[in-house]
Amino acid sequence: MEIKETSKIRVRFNEVDSLGIVWHGNYITYFEDGREYFGEKHGISYLDVKAKGLATPIVESVCKHKLPLKYGDIVTIETTFVDTPANKLIFTYKIYNPEGEIVCTGKTVQVFINEKGELVLNVPPFIVAWKKKVGLL
Repeated sequence: MEIKETSKIRVRFNEVDSLGIVWHGNYITYFEDGREYFGEKHGISYLDVKAKGLATPIVESVCKHKLPLKYGDIVTIETTFVDTPANKLIFTYKIYNPEGEIVCTGKTVQVFINEKGELVLNVPPFIVAWKKKVGLL
């Protein structure tokens, strides 16, 4: 099962290159915008994770570009939580331009580490509780 959330942003001036199109590295930032929206909506935001004494660094990111975005475009970010029994947070992304065309797809994988920077091997109890709440368990 997957859970999706959709958010919107406006392409900012500092995100475009001299040709007026979004610089490719900014799409990873858009993925983060989508993750932050998802986390805040579902009570598993970075601050919620930090309050549990954990962090979730990204260990894998994939970004596939299809069409450009331009300064001022209203961008739709579709962020999907992909359930896994492993102690990871997996998200996939689709970014749409104002015409509704997919301009970029991607994926990120995050793991849990404790305050000492050590990998946490078991799924944290608050994530298990959240998965039960949203019907993933």
